[in-house]
Amino acid sequence: MNYVLSIVTLMNKDVKRISIKARGKAINRAVDVAEVVRHKFVTKTQIEDILINTEELFREDGSSSNVSTIDIILRV
Repeated sequence: MNYVLSIVTLMNKDVKRISIKARGKAINRAVDVAEVVRHKFVTKTQIEDILINTEELFREDGSSSNVSTIDIILRV
């Protein structure tokens, strides 16, 4: 809910475009935040774009793993 309140506060300060970024297991939270903002608080908000990607992260032991990322861009 803190993320939702932060976004609503920014929108009330006339910010017209907001990017919600997440990676890994936090992606579902980012989607939930965007949907709660759109449906419960600022209903005129629209999704401008959704960008998905994969980042390769390197560990200290030299191995690597792929982590999914999302960037949800909201526009009022």
